[in-house]
Amino acid sequence: MVVHAGAVAGADVFTNQREYPLRFGWGGEDLAVLARAGCVLVVVDVLRFSTAVSVAVARGARVWPYRWRDASARGFAVEHGAALAGSRDDPSSRWSLSPARLTAIPAGTRLVLTSPNGATLSARA
Repeated sequence: MVVHAGAVAGADVFTNQREYPLRFGWGGEDLAVLARAGCVLVVVDVLRFSTAVSVAVARGARVWPYRWRDASARGFAVEHGAALAGSRDDPSSRWSLSPARLTAIPAGTRLVLTSPNGATLSARA
């Protein structure tokens, strides 16, 4: 996470990073503190989520993050008129968190990508 912002009143000294123009944090607690500090947040999930989102959005898709791939995710996808990405190992699923698979996603595709870390923090941001 990166934040351009002023100091957060009462923030922990480590998270505060008051003297720096860019601030970094990790996880949900830091996200909450840093979100109060400014207006620009960047979430990086190095495992797959961030790359999958950037590939899909660069191709013109709209992405909704969601924490778990379960029955509630299917409902969330239906509610947003979106496809639910499947497991990258599931050949029956057209889209997944695999950036390679998303290089063929058509512009305008509405897609729910699940990830317990990246999607959760993105939705909270």
